[in-house]
Amino acid sequence: MANDADIVARGWEAVAAGDWDRLIADYTDDMIFVMPGQNDILEGTAAFRNALENIGAALPPGFEFVSIRQIGGDGEVVSIVDWKSDKVPDGSQLSILFRLKDGKVYEERWFIDTEQWKAAF
Repeated sequence: MANDADIVARGWEAVAAGDWDRLIADYTDDMIFVMPGQNDILEGTAAFRNALENIGAALPPGFEFVSIRQIGGDGEVVSIVDWKSDKVPDGSQLSILFRLKDGKVYEERWFIDTEQWKAAF
């Protein structure tokens, strides 16, 4: 059985491939996704899946993952993400907390400099 860090890494591979069904398979039906700024929360895989279909609108123009590192293990994994975009060409970082239970993500929460994020659009 894959450990929690492996499950998160598998999710990043699915994101890179644009395979939303494969990504969603590792989430609980009642999962929550907390967006940058911590005010917008998606509840359930149906809402999350719908948001993924429109991911381009939620990311700054020219958004690109530069690198991703995992920290953690049992129950909680943090991805440290280096990213850049058209208006942030020198890049920046964000972190994403994944909380897992029984091999499934039940919470994904993005932590980012919200002023920089807003300015990237």
